[in-house]
Amino acid sequence: MLESTITRKGQTTIPKEIRRFLGLRPNDKLFYLIEDDKVILRPIQGDILEVRGAVKPRKMPEDFEYIRKIVKKKIGRRLSEDS
Repeated sequence: MLESTITRKGQTTIPKEIRRFLGLRPNDKLFYLIEDDKVILRPIQGDILEVRGAVKPRKMPEDFEYIRKIVKKKIGRRLSEDS
């Protein structure tokens, strides 16, 4: 069984065997998932820049204020229908 100690600042060192198993390197980010009575630790893979350009805007530049307004209306309608 592997273990580590938590410092006063809430920090810990991930044991070498776990870092190797997960393929972790310095500055990698981790994702913690609480499931029932356990915590699952997963590395966050990839970079947001890898998906750059995957979604093409319909017009340039996109009017995000208009999109927010439409989304708020749709959510409001959906909530009023559910009640």
